[in-house]
Amino acid sequence: MTRGRLTRRRVSTVAICAAALATCAVLSLAFGARAVGFGEIYGGLFKKDGLSIGEIVVRERIPRTVFGCIAGAALGMAGALMQAVTRNPLADPGILGVNTGAALAVVSGIAFLGIDTLKQYLIFALAGAAASAVFVYAIGSLGRGGATPIKLALAGAAASAAMSSLISAVLLPRASQMNAYRFWQSGSIGGATWDAIAAVAPLLTIGAVIAVCSSGQLNALALGDDVAAGLGVHAGRARLIGAAAGVLLCGATTAIAGPIGFVGLMIPHAARLVTGPDLRWILPASAFGGAVILLAADVAGRLLGRPGEIEAGLVTAFIGAPTLIVIVLRSKVRTL
Repeated sequence: MTRGRLTRRRVSTVAICAAALATCAVLSLAFGARAVGFGEIYGGLFKKDGLSIGEIVVRERIPRTVFGCIAGAALGMAGALMQAVTRNPLADPGILGVNTGAALAVVSGIAFLGIDTLKQYLIFALAGAAASAVFVYAIGSLGRGGATPIKLALAGAAASAAMSSLISAVLLPRASQMNAYRFWQSGSIGGATWDAIAAVAPLLTIGAVIAVCSSGQLNALALGDDVAAGLGVHAGRARLIGAAAGVLLCGATTAIAGPIGFVGLMIPHAARLVTGPDLRWILPASAFGGAVILLAADVAGRLLGRPGEIEAGLVTAFIGAPTLIVIVLRSKVRTL
């Protein structure tokens, strides 16, 4: 494929994803326990007073839709970063124990300290995600060769298994007290508020900026540590910066929405197949794709579960697993 054709393909992919995101945003505002029309959507977005019931419903759905966009984008970018850091095309934010570390910190806070506010969830989730990532990176750095992709993946898998066991140990004797955690762990954007968005937006912005700025160095890592060193890239520092950005993006999102799986695994892998291996294109494609899939999953959960709803995290798992299997079967999975 020529360079010009590849560039046009990349631009077209991002443009299609942006159009799909706009469509999903409208659907997110329109459908739920009560369906509303396009006129009510317009009124809910732009009228200042005299709102009808449908327009009030639209206005109440706006924070959920906005958070679905930014949460999906953050998870997609976090997955792309983790795949670049570990040079594993089927890695996800859980590869460094980020999701499990955040979950362990939250469940421990609920069980032992009685946390129940947004700020407390955010602090505990970020602290747990960061501590887990640092621990896994430290373990993976031991021995000859430093933090190699294989050692990071193995350390992350072992740490995640151990932390999952600790979560079960904390939950089992306190089952009647853990309703808040059981709802949180299913993964949902239904509890999004403007206060929640305001709390996580600075962290997500910092993580996204770091991700974009580090994309060049992470591209060099795809050539191998020795080649990257020859290009003036410090492999360990580049991995640390990329992982830190992934922790911010995934940890802040997980604090509000709970652990949502498959977005950070499926979307970056699909984006790589379309845009090629350049992380400077994978990141925006993953951001748009992650936002689209999370909003679509949320809308599907609301429609399938009416008058209640099915959490978005359950829908992404239901959609993501077979989709990823098809992608892997039809494409040769390459190392990064």
